[in-house]
Order: sequence, then C-alpha cells, then structure tokens
Amino acid sequence: MTESPSTDPAAAPRDGPALDSASVDPSEIAKFQALADGWWDPNGKMRPLHRLNPVRLAYIRDRVAAHFGRDPKADRPLAGLRLLDIGCGGGLLSEPMARLGAIVVGVDAAERSIAIARHHAGISGLEIDYRATTAEALAEAGERFDIVLNTEVIEHVADPETFLGTTLELLNPGGAMVLSTINRTAKAFALAIVGAEYVLGWLPRGTHDWRRFLRPSEIATILRKRGARFSDLVGVSYNPIADQWRIGRDLDVNYMAFIPAPARHG
Repeated sequence: MTESPSTDPAAAPRDGPALDSASVDPSEIAKFQALADGWWDPNGKMRPLHRLNPVRLAYIRDRVAAHFGRDPKADRPLAGLRLLDIGCGGGLLSEPMARLGAIVVGVDAAERSIAIARHHAGISGLEIDYRATTAEALAEAGERFDIVLNTEVIEHVADPETFLGTTLELLNPGGAMVLSTINRTAKAFALAIVGAEYVLGWLPRGTHDWRRFLRPSEIATILRKRGARFSDLVGVSYNPIADQWRIGRDLDVNYMAFIPAPARHG
C-alpha cells in the first residue's frame, strides 16, 4: 500500500538494515542520508542522475525487453516481471520501472532515502515495495527477482566482490542484472571527481572515491568466478554542449552492462 501524499517522509517506518554487511559502508550511507532531501530536485545535488536517467531507462527497457522477448515500445513492456532496484535512493529508477509494468522492490540502507522514496511514490500513486535493508538480508530471506538493477552502487559498498556475488544470487533462473558504475581511469578522475565535484559543483565534494571505482575487467573477473558474464557492455558519455548523456563505445568514465543470470541458476 502506498502512503498518502500528506505523509511526512521523516515519519516513515524504519526496517533497521544491518550495518555489518558487504553492502554497507557506514561512511557512504552517511553521505547519502545527508543528500536525501534533494533526490527529486532535478536542478539540485542529484541533477547529474536526473540528466543521466533517460539513457539509463532506455538501456534497461530495451535490454530487458529483448532478454524476455517483449516489445520495448509496448505501454508496459516489463509487466509481471519482479524487479529489485538495489541502492534505490529516492526512487529515480524504481518509479519509471513501476510505470513500465514491473513489480518493484526498492532497497537502500539509507533510511532517510527510503522515507523520501515512499513519500514520493505515494504522491505519484505508485505501488512500490520500498525497504530499508540490504542485499544480504534479501538473499537470506530467499527473495528472488527476474531483474536486478545494480546502478551507481558498487562503487559505494564495503566489499564489492561479495556484494556482486550476493546480487547475482538474487536472480531467478533466466533473469538478468543491469549494472552501471564508473571506471577507474585517469579520465574518470578528471571528469567524474575533479570536474563534477570541484569545478562544476554537480556533486558535493567527496561523493566519490576514485580508489573505489572498478574497471570492467575487474567486474568481469568477479563474474567469471560465479559463472556469469557480460552479454552487453557499453560506455556512457556526457556531451557538455548538448547537456546530454549518450551511449557509445567509450568506457573510460561511465559504463553499463547487461548480465544474464549464471547458468547454475537455471
């Protein structure tokens, strides 16, 4: 059941995520707790994600539709598919996924973000199951999903290898994961940290730590250990003149990948 539009986000119930899991770095959670009130301001501190969202949404819709034999141009191409948005924040991807027909569970360890997400879903009239919990807790409870969105999260977790393994475990046989993150390159340091945080002020300083970024080859190695692989890998680049993001071959800064469930699951 969604909350009424008048619900105070600060009063939303707390589920008490464990802070000792591979998904949770308390210092990273604190950063996003502080930013939570700005999730739905397209010109505020989350502006980069708002600008990135159309590219992410199109990629997710098209790749998932192709994987499950759906028409991406249908009104609800994800109808009936159970989808997990891990590290959902305020729901910038969860809400569009619900509109595309998915049965959405949005999870984040930052309780304030979940409160904001619940409140906004209520205003929007959307049925989304938001929970302040972790990937590990979901896996332990036996939860499984057709789609897992693992977007802009892995660079913030305490143990990326364990976290990625856990999110793979959450996939149903025949399911798939969409992963997006930032590459660990000199170009990414210059653009994603120096440019975005210090020069342009798109993000608060300290939002990202370059040392936490993962190269596609490093993620591919983790996947191989678990019987999984990329079936698609694309770069995402920003055009400052057009103020738009676009998909291409340049993996040097941002990239997205499509990962079918490991064979052992099905």
